[in-house]
Amino acid sequence: MLGVKSRNVGTLGVAKGGYSTTGGNATCEVRPCGMLVQKRNSDVNQSQNIVHNIKVRVKYGSVYHEVNIKPHATFGELKKMLVGPTGLNLLDQKIVYKDKERDSKAYLDVSGVKDGSRMVLFDDIMSREKRLVENLKTAKTEKAKTEIVSITSEIDKLAKQVGNLEIEIYGGKKVVEKVLLNLIELLMSQLIKLDGIIAEGDVKLQRRMQVKRVQKYIEVLDMLKIRNSKIASNSNETKGRYPLQQHPKKVSFEQRLIAPMEKQRDSMNWPIVATKNWEKF
Repeated sequence: MLGVKSRNVGTLGVAKGGYSTTGGNATCEVRPCGMLVQKRNSDVNQSQNIVHNIKVRVKYGSVYHEVNIKPHATFGELKKMLVGPTGLNLLDQKIVYKDKERDSKAYLDVSGVKDGSRMVLFDDIMSREKRLVENLKTAKTEKAKTEIVSITSEIDKLAKQVGNLEIEIYGGKKVVEKVLLNLIELLMSQLIKLDGIIAEGDVKLQRRMQVKRVQKYIEVLDMLKIRNSKIASNSNETKGRYPLQQHPKKVSFEQRLIAPMEKQRDSMNWPIVATKNWEKF
């Protein structure tokens, strides 16, 4: 019994701190209380979960680029790592592995990529052109938005002037017609600017709303012109109804002498007989 015990102890081998292992590979351990238990898997799993990087060679043009990357990474992550050395935009890259273009969401290990694998990188011209078109479209949209915001601000200022004129004219105050005409011209210039803006979607809807606003204000000014002209004609009628007092005409000395005689002749119906030829000067 003692020999067996000693053999068992010798086989386990008591380590420092009360722990023991069997052979070279540690699968069991002895707790300080003397109980023999299976070794915890944390250390074993940790060593097993360590994933080493793989090295892949990517050819771009005539140059090979070596990249260290995790095997379970995606081709999209590989493209990100190639932006620096190649200078290609991420969206303009096209990777071909085993004569097949690989999607950015595909995994390297699932696609069969291993340590030392080779692949080719191309500049996707179609994707670049499409991206440039989208960028130009976005830039035009932003420019149209900025222009509409500026025009809307000007229309708001002109709208206040229209409102002030409306209050004055409907209040019976006559306004100089030139003021109305100038305001109509300013609104027409804003309308021309809006017609020159090419937009789509929400920007097009905003442009249409501002066009309707300008047209409405022009119609209001046309009505104000008519009413303003009526106010002017009423004042002229008032002047005709109450004419100004006229100054008496000047009468010569001869007319003052003849006037009483003519008045007496008219009353008595006597004819006037010339008894002497008056000297004419």
